[in-house]
Amino acid sequence: MDLKIFSAMLPHTDPDASVAFYRDTLGFELRADVGYEGMRWITFGPADQPGTTAVVLFPPDADPGATEDEKRTIAEMMAKGTYASLNLVTDDVDATFARIQAGDAEVVQEPTDQPYGVRDCAFRDPSGNLLRIQQVS
Repeated sequence: MDLKIFSAMLPHTDPDASVAFYRDTLGFELRADVGYEGMRWITFGPADQPGTTAVVLFPPDADPGATEDEKRTIAEMMAKGTYASLNLVTDDVDATFARIQAGDAEVVQEPTDQPYGVRDCAFRDPSGNLLRIQQVS
């Protein structure tokens, strides 16, 4: 089977803040910004990896099958930062942490050696999504 991951989907609540975070703080390139009926789908990826998986930020209200109760639950979970997450990898987690922290990102965890063998840190994006960054050994 020749399957590849095409994109990872994360919800967003503020498209302009999300663009600033993913482009300016994380250094990803903006690959697409598509509007439809007052909503925006925004695609980012590493600038030096044009053929890799992209992160697509989507409006959580875009699912026509979601009930009002489900939409309310999603909004509550996003506000608490418990709805969605993304794991990223870097060669130097301490340097990456310092650069992202300087961009005024919400720190969840400073670089830490985990008992399961990785060194990682964590941030939240403007919509509350958890971003864990692990160091490649």
